[in-house]
Amino acid sequence: MAYDPALASIPSPSSSGIRLGPLELHAYGLMYVLAVLAAILVTTRLWESRGGRRELVYQVAMVGFPAGLIGGRLYFVLTSWNEVPKHWWGPLAVWQGGLGIWGGIAGGVLGGLWVLRRRHANIPAFLDAAAPGLLVAQAIGRIGNWFNQELFGGPTTLPWALRIDPAYRPPATPSTRRSI
Repeated sequence: MAYDPALASIPSPSSSGIRLGPLELHAYGLMYVLAVLAAILVTTRLWESRGGRRELVYQVAMVGFPAGLIGGRLYFVLTSWNEVPKHWWGPLAVWQGGLGIWGGIAGGVLGGLWVLRRRHANIPAFLDAAAPGLLVAQAIGRIGNWFNQELFGGPTTLPWALRIDPAYRPPATPSTRRSI
């Protein structure tokens, strides 16, 4: 019997969210919220285990999260300007575009550093406690990318490949594309 790689691949979700009456709950947004909560939880535990106060973690998150959103959107607008809606409010329309991870990291870190400096905190020690939480958040965020069928790799026949719907593939991609 011949090996069929399509049987061993991971299907992509058929929907990127669920409808609750007139509202649509997007899986990417839900994963974003869960990622932030996980980062706060992990950072709080590590920071407190080192003698820090949890309030500082909350203060950093209250500034770092919106600063990361702003940085992520600015990065997307600057690097993918052709995908931004052509209205005056287009650069603000995160629901019709994206966030760039590098801008999000830069904005979030700068916002967090600003809080840490104002509170006269031990910045290296705090960053050391925050790093594992940020990695957990990144992993959770990637689940949101899976629901959106974005950020996939090149074609493969490996059994852990993702099946990507044709609508989400780059134009020059073979119709049998599966990705890792």
